[in-house]
Amino acid sequence: AAESGIIKVKTIAARNTDILAALKENSSEVVQPFLMGCGTKEPKITQLCLAAIQRLMSHEVVSEAAAGNIINMLWQLMENSLEELKLLQTVLVLLTTNTVVHDEALSKAIVLCFRLHFTKDNITNNTAAATVRQVVTVVFERVVAEDERYKGTIDQPVAVQGNSNRRSVSTLKPCAKDAYMLFQDLCQLVNADAPYWLVGMTEMTRTFGLELLESVLNDFPQVFLQHQEFSFLLKERVCPLVIKLFSPNIKFRQGSSTSSSPAPVEKPYFPICMRLLRVVSVLIKQFYSLLVTECEIFLSLLVKFLDADKPQWLRAVAVESIHRLCVQPQLLRSFCQSYDMKQHSTKVFRDIVNALGSFIQSLFLVPSTGNASATPSQTGSNASGNTGSAQTNPGVLGMGGGATVLPAFEYRGTWIPILNVTVQGSAKATYLEMLDKVEPPTIPEGYAMSVAFHCLLDLVRGITTMIEGELGEAETINQTTTETTSLPAQSSEQQDLHSVSDQSEKELVSRAVWEEMVNACWCGLLAALSLLLDASTDEAATENILKAELTMAALCGRLGLVTSRDAFITAICKGSLPPHYALTVLNSTTAALSSKSYSIQGQNVQMISPSSESHQQVVAVGQPLALQPQGTVMLTSKNIQCMRTLLNLAHCHGAVLGTSWQLVLATLQHLVWILGLKPGVGGALKPGRAVEGPSTVLTTAVMTDLPVISNILSRLFESSQYLDDVSLHHLINALCSLSLEAMDMAYGNNKEPSLFAVAKLLETGLVNMHRIEILWRPLTGHLLEKVCQHPNSRMREWGAEALTSLIKAGLTFSHDPPLSQNQRLQLLLLNPLKELSNISHPDIRIKQLECVLQILQSQGDSLGPGWPLVLGVMGAIRSDQGESLIRTAFQCLQLVVTDFLPTMPCTCLQIVVEVAGSFGLHNQELNISLTSIGLLWNISDYFFQRGEVIEKELNKEEAVLQKQAEERGVMLNRPFHPAPPFDCLWLCLYAKLGELCVDPRPAVRKSAGQTLFSTIGAHGTLLQHSTWHTVIWKVLFHLLDRVRESSTTADKEKIESGGGNILIHHSRDTAEKQWAETWVLTLAGVARIFNTRRYLLQPLGDFSQAWDVLLDHIQSAALSKNNEVSLAALKSFQEILQIVSPVRDSEKPDTPPAINVSVPVVVGTTTATSLGRSFMRTDSIGERIGRYNGSEPPVITDEIEDLNLWWAAWNSWYRIGSESTRPPITCDKLTFIPSQPFLTALIQIFPALYQHIKTGFSMDDLQKLGVILHGAVSVPISSDASPFILPSYTEAVLTSLQEAVLTALDVLQKAICVGSESMQIMYPAIFDQLLAFVEFSCKPPQYGQLETKHIANAKYNQIQLFAPAEWVALNYVPFAERSLEVVVDLYQKTACHKAVVTEKVLQNIIKTLRIPLSLKYSCPSESTWKLAVSSLLKVLSIGLPVARQHASSGKFDSMWPELANTFEDFLFTKSTPPDNLSIQEFQKNESIDVEVVQLISTEILPYANFIPKEFVGQIMTMLNKGSIHSQSSSFTEAEIDIRMREEFSKVCFETLLQFSFSNKVTTPQEGYISRMALSVLLKRSQDVLHRYIEDERLSGKCPLPRQQVTEIIFVLKAVSTLIDSLKKTQPENVDANTWAQVIALYPTLVECITCSSSEVCSALKEALVPFKDFMHPPASKVQNGES
Repeated sequence: AAESGIIKVKTIAARNTDILAALKENSSEVVQPFLMGCGTKEPKITQLCLAAIQRLMSHEVVSEAAAGNIINMLWQLMENSLEELKLLQTVLVLLTTNTVVHDEALSKAIVLCFRLHFTKDNITNNTAAATVRQVVTVVFERVVAEDERYKGTIDQPVAVQGNSNRRSVSTLKPCAKDAYMLFQDLCQLVNADAPYWLVGMTEMTRTFGLELLESVLNDFPQVFLQHQEFSFLLKERVCPLVIKLFSPNIKFRQGSSTSSSPAPVEKPYFPICMRLLRVVSVLIKQFYSLLVTECEIFLSLLVKFLDADKPQWLRAVAVESIHRLCVQPQLLRSFCQSYDMKQHSTKVFRDIVNALGSFIQSLFLVPSTGNASATPSQTGSNASGNTGSAQTNPGVLGMGGGATVLPAFEYRGTWIPILNVTVQGSAKATYLEMLDKVEPPTIPEGYAMSVAFHCLLDLVRGITTMIEGELGEAETINQTTTETTSLPAQSSEQQDLHSVSDQSEKELVSRAVWEEMVNACWCGLLAALSLLLDASTDEAATENILKAELTMAALCGRLGLVTSRDAFITAICKGSLPPHYALTVLNSTTAALSSKSYSIQGQNVQMISPSSESHQQVVAVGQPLALQPQGTVMLTSKNIQCMRTLLNLAHCHGAVLGTSWQLVLATLQHLVWILGLKPGVGGALKPGRAVEGPSTVLTTAVMTDLPVISNILSRLFESSQYLDDVSLHHLINALCSLSLEAMDMAYGNNKEPSLFAVAKLLETGLVNMHRIEILWRPLTGHLLEKVCQHPNSRMREWGAEALTSLIKAGLTFSHDPPLSQNQRLQLLLLNPLKELSNISHPDIRIKQLECVLQILQSQGDSLGPGWPLVLGVMGAIRSDQGESLIRTAFQCLQLVVTDFLPTMPCTCLQIVVEVAGSFGLHNQELNISLTSIGLLWNISDYFFQRGEVIEKELNKEEAVLQKQAEERGVMLNRPFHPAPPFDCLWLCLYAKLGELCVDPRPAVRKSAGQTLFSTIGAHGTLLQHSTWHTVIWKVLFHLLDRVRESSTTADKEKIESGGGNILIHHSRDTAEKQWAETWVLTLAGVARIFNTRRYLLQPLGDFSQAWDVLLDHIQSAALSKNNEVSLAALKSFQEILQIVSPVRDSEKPDTPPAINVSVPVVVGTTTATSLGRSFMRTDSIGERIGRYNGSEPPVITDEIEDLNLWWAAWNSWYRIGSESTRPPITCDKLTFIPSQPFLTALIQIFPALYQHIKTGFSMDDLQKLGVILHGAVSVPISSDASPFILPSYTEAVLTSLQEAVLTALDVLQKAICVGSESMQIMYPAIFDQLLAFVEFSCKPPQYGQLETKHIANAKYNQIQLFAPAEWVALNYVPFAERSLEVVVDLYQKTACHKAVVTEKVLQNIIKTLRIPLSLKYSCPSESTWKLAVSSLLKVLSIGLPVARQHASSGKFDSMWPELANTFEDFLFTKSTPPDNLSIQEFQKNESIDVEVVQLISTEILPYANFIPKEFVGQIMTMLNKGSIHSQSSSFTEAEIDIRMREEFSKVCFETLLQFSFSNKVTTPQEGYISRMALSVLLKRSQDVLHRYIEDERLSGKCPLPRQQVTEIIFVLKAVSTLIDSLKKTQPENVDANTWAQVIALYPTLVECITCSSSEVCSALKEALVPFKDFMHPPASKVQNGES
C-alpha cells in the first residue's frame, strides 16, 4: 500500500502543477498506508504514521473522506489506549488546519478528546482537557469565520415557528450547525442527560462542562447574539440548567439540622458553585439584553448568597461576583432600567446594594463568644483548617488603641482588618479563579469585608462619574441648543425646536433613570457607608468613605433628590460630631429616614447607631452646645476629618446644597462651639475662649488646625458671593433656621448663646453687599423678627449689632447706581431700622436710636426719601418704654426740628408734626410732653415763615402724585384730601394738637388747648377759604366730640394728691372735674373762633350745619351734670349769640316790608387783606339790600339764612331748657339738679334771642317757653347754697332767677304790645303763665318726686354740714305776689282786648285768686290773701263793666258762678284765724270783708238786670247767710262782741235789704227772689227764737251755751235792723205778706222776756221798741172814698 501510494504521489506530482490540490483529491489513497501503519498497533510504526499524517494535515492535503478515515483510525487507537498524547495532537492539527472535518466526523473527534480526558493518566487528562477546550474554541471560531464570509449576501432567513423544535437547525450553515450541536450537547451533559450528537461519550464531569460553557459564552458572545437558534439555546437550556444547579445552594442553611426536613438537603459544592457563578457573571455581562427575566433570577440568587446563613466561602465568591458587576456602571444602569423602573418587577439594583449593606452589617455582627478559639464555623463542609490561623483575638488588638498598625474596621468589639484586595475600579477576583480547588478554600479574615467595601466604593465612583459625565454633556447641549434657538434665523427655527424637544425628551428619560438609580441605591449605600465610617480606624479608609458620601451627596444635590442628599450629608455631619451628640437637626432627619426608607422589600437594613468606644485619637475636649451641658465632649481626629469633608462639601458643592445647608451649618455651629471659636467684628470666627465653663482642652495637633479651620469657615462664607441667587437664599434660610435653634436653646437662661448663625449672617450680608437687594429681606427679616426679640440679652445685642452694622454698611457702600439715584434701595436699607421699632426690648431700641443718631450725624443732609423712615423710628417710641429711651428719641427729634427742617423734603414735615405730637402723648415724663407742644408751636412758626416755599414744593409734589393716582385709576389718598397740600399740613398740626387736647393729663390738655386756639388764631388767616370747612368739622368739632365723650365718661373718684405732695384744689380733685375744665376751655375756644371768624365761616356752604353742631355741643355741655361745664356752655351760647346781635339802626318805618331787616355792620376790619388773601365778600342779597339803602356798607349775612340760625339757636335753647328743668323720674341722693346761676343764665339768654325770632314766634313757641319758665322756677336749691341765693328768709326778695323769668315775660308782653294783631292772641297765654306763678304762693311747685323742705324748716345747723345736701324749695311768695302785680297791671292794660275777652282771662284770674282767697288764714303768707283781695277788687273794677258790655255774647257766662263761688269762699272761709290774731288785726280784716260787700252793692247789684239771675240769686243767698250766722265759734267770752263780725253782718243785711226793696226791680221774678230771701230770714228768726225759749225753759238755772246766746242776740239785732229798713222803704215796694210775717214775730219776742241773760234782754229791748210803729188804732171802713 505504501508503494502504490508513492507511485500515486509521483504521478500526481508529475501531472499537476498544483501538487497540493491534486494530492487533496486523492488524499484517501495517499493516507491509506499510514492508516494501515497505525492499525498495526506497534508503537514505533504508529508514532511514525501519526507524524506523517500530521505532516499531511498541516499541508492541508487531506480530503473530507480521508479525514473521516483518519478519525476512525484514531478512534481505534484511543480505544486501545495507545499513543494518547499523539492522538490528541493529531486531532488538534486535523481540526485546526482547515474545516474538512465536520458533522459526524467532527463529533467523533470531539468525543475522542473527551474520552481521553477521563483516562487514569493525569498528563493525558490535562492534555485532553486543554485539547477539548481548544477544539470547542475552534468549532466556534469557524462559525465566526463563516459569518464573516457570508456577511455580504443577506439571505432571507426562513421563518422558524417559534423555535419550538430544538432540532430546527436546517437554517444554519454547516459550521454553525456543528457549533449548535456541540453546545446543545454540552448542556445535555452538564445536566447529566444523554448527548444527541456527541455519540459515544462515556463519562463527563459537571465542573468541566461548566468551564467549557463559560469559555464559549465568554469568548463568542456574538455567535449567540447573532443567531436566533443559539439565543434559543441560551434561554431554553443554559438558564434552566444554571438555576437547577444552584438549587442546593439556595436551599442550604448553614447550621440547620438535617432531621428537620425528611429528605437530606444536598450541600453546596464549591467547584460547581464557583463555576456556576462564573457562568452567571458571563451571562449577565454578555447576554443581559437577551435574558432579562433570567438575569433577574440570577441577580436575586446572587443577593441571596450573601445571606448570613450561607457558608463563608459562598458569600465570599458571591461578593466577588457582585464586585464584577459593580465596576460596570452601564450594566448597573441597564439593571435599573429593566427592573427597578418596571412595575411588578424585583427591584434588583436596589436589592444588590441593600444586600451589600446587610452583608457588611452581618460581618460586624458575628456572634463572638469572646475567646480566640471559638470562631464561628465558617463553612458547612469543612470548619477545621481555618480555626486559629487567620483569626486573631479581636480584643487584644483592639485595646491597643494607637498601636493599631493594620488598617481595619472595628465595631462593637469586632475587629476586621482591611486587606488590599484590588486596584480601584477593576474587579480582580481571587476565589472565582480557584478552578483547581475541590474543597472550599479558607477565606482570610476581612477578605469579604474588604471586597464588599471596594464594591461600595466602585459602585459609587462608577455611578457618579457616569451620571455626572452625562449630566455635563446634557447641560452643554442644552446651552448650545438654547443659544441656537434664540438666534433670529426664521427658517431653521422649526427644526431647531424639534431637536430641542427631542433632546429634552431624551434628557427626561435619562434623568428618570439617574434618579431611579440614585433612589434605588442610596439607602443601602448610606447604611453601609455610615456603618463603615463609624467602624473605620484607618485614615485612608475613612477618607475613601467620606469621599464616597460626599460625591453621593453632591450627585443627589445635582439631581435634586432632597431626601437622599440630606441623608448623606447627615451621615457626614454625624461623623463630625462626638458619638451620641444630641443634635436635633440630625436626629430628626435620621428618625424620618428610618421610618421611611429602611424597610426595603424584605431586606431589613437598620441604621446602626455609632458605637461609643471609639479607638480614635482624641484631639479636643470641649463643652457641648446644649441647654444643660453635662460634662464635656471629646472630638477625635476622625471627627475633624469629617468636619473638613463637610467644609469641603459646602465649599465645592454649595450650589446644590439647597435646604441641606441647614444640616451642614448646624453641625459646623456645634463644632465651632466645641472648639471654642467666637465671633469677632464683621462676623468672622476667631479662636477665643468662652468665659464660662471648664476651659476647652485642645491638643497641639488641633491647635495648628484651628486657624486653618476658621480660615476655611470664613472663606466658605466669602465664597457665598459666587453662589447663584437661589443657593444664596438657601444659605440664608439655613442660617436663619440655625439661629432660630440657637435662640430656642438660649431661652430661659442667660448663658452664653451660640452666635455662630448671627455672625455668619452678618458676614454673608457684608460680602454680598453688591447684590444686597436679593437677600436683604430674608436676612434682616430674621434678625428683626427673631434675634432682636430674643429674651437672652447677649443674643439680642448681637442681633441688633448685626442689623445696625448691615444698615450702616449698606448706606456707606458705594452702590452702582449710587443711593441718591436709587431711592428704592435706600428705603429698603432703612426699612429694618424702622421695623426695629416693633421690638419692645429697651436695649434693642437704644441701639436703634444710637444708629439713627449716627445716621443723622453722618448722612442727615442726604437722607432725602429716607426721612419718613427715620422719623418713623423716633415716632415709634411708646410711652411704656422707659424714660431713657424716650429722652434719647426726643433728643433726635429736637435735633431734627432745630437743624434739619429746611433740608428735608416738605412732604416729611407732616411726619415731623406727627412725631412731635406723639411725644406730647407720652405719659412718662410731663416735661417732654410739654416741651413737644412747644416744638409744635416752633414748627408752626417755621411753616408761617417759610410758607410760600413749602407751599410751592408741596403743590409740585401733589401734582405728581395726582398724576400717578390718575394713571392707576385710584383716588389720591391722603388725610384731609380735598384741601390744598399746604393747608393739609396745617390741618395735621391742628389735628395733632387736637389729640393732645384730650390727653389724660390735665396740664397737657391745658397747654395743648391754649396752643391750638392760639395757632388757629395767629396763623389761621393763611388757610384757603375752603379749608376752614375742614378746620371746623375735622378739627374743632372732632375735638369737641372727644372732649365731650371723655368728660361724660370720666371717673368721679377723688384723686388723693397729684403725685408727690402737690395738693389739688377741691374744684379739681376728680378726673371728672379736671375734664370739666378741659371741656370749658375747648367749648369757649371754639365759640370764640365762631365769633371772631364769623365773616369767614358764614360764606361756607354748610355754615348752618356747623352752627347746628356747635349748638348741639353747647346743648350737651349745658345738659352735662356738671355745674361748671353747664354754666360755661351757656356763657359760650351767649357769646355766639352776640356775634350776630347786629348793631341796629333806628328802625326805619319807610323800609319796604320785603326786607324788614337791619343791616349788620361789618365786623372788625375784615376788608383788610391779610397776606395777600382778601376775604371781602358780597353776594346778591347784599347787593339787593345795598340798593334799598345805599348809605350802608355791604351786607355780609344772608338774612333768610340768619333767621334759620336764630331758630336753630331757639330750638337748642328750648332743648336745653326743657331737659334741664324736667324733673327727674326717680329720686336718690345722686340726682342732679341744675344750679340757680345756670338757670338764671339760661333764662337771661331768652330776651336777646327773642329779639331775633319774634317775627315768627308762635303760640307753640310760647307754650314751650312757658314750660321752661315754669320748670326753671320749680327747681329747688340745695340747702348749702340757699344762704347765698336768699339773703334771709324773712325778707321778701326775688332771686335773680325769678327776676329773669319775669323779665322774659315782660319782654314778651312788651313785644306783643307793639306787635301786630296776630301777636296779640298771645296775651291769654301770658296770663296763664303768670297765673300759674301766682298759684305758687299757696301751692309751691313740686319738682318731680323730690322731697323739698320749705325754706323755713331747712336745716342750717353746722353739725349737718357733711350730710347730703337737702333740697330747699324757694320762698315763692314774693315771686307769686310780684307775678300777681304784673297780672293786675297787664289786665288793666288789656282788659278790652278781643283775645282777652274770648279766652276768659277774667274768669281765670278770678279762678286763680279764689285759691288764696279761699285759704285766707291758711295761706303760707298773710300778705298773699290781702294782696289777692285788693287785686280782685282792682280787676273787678275794670273787668265787670267789660263783662256787662259783653253780656249778650255769653262770653262771660261761665265767669259769674266762678265769681260767686270766690266771694262765698272768701267771705265764709273755712279756715280759722290764728289764735294770736289781735283784735285790731281782726277788725282790719273785717273791714276788708266789708269792702267786698260794698263792691257787691256798688258794682254788681245795681246792674242786676245785665247779670244772670242765678248769680243774683247766689249773691242774695250769700248776703242772707252773712246777715244771719256769720259768727265764729272759737272766740272767748270777753271778745265775743267784737269777733262777731257784726259790722260785716250789718252791711250784708243792709245790702240785702236795700236790694230787696230797691225800686229798680224790673221783673216780678227779681222781686220774688228778694221776697223769698226775706221770708226765709223771718222764718229763720222765728225758729231760732222758739228753740231758744224751749232750751231756756229746760235749762233751769244753768246758763245756756255761749253759742246759742250769741245767736239769739244776733237774731234780735237783725229783727230790729229789718224793721228799720222796712220803715225807710217805699211802702209800695213791701209785700203785705212780709208785714204779716214781721208782725207774727211779736208774740214770740214777748215770750223771750223771761230769759235770764242780760245781753239777751238788752237786745230784746232794742227789738221790741220798733214795734211801736205798728201800733195803730184799727181803721174805720172807707165808704165812697171817705173815711
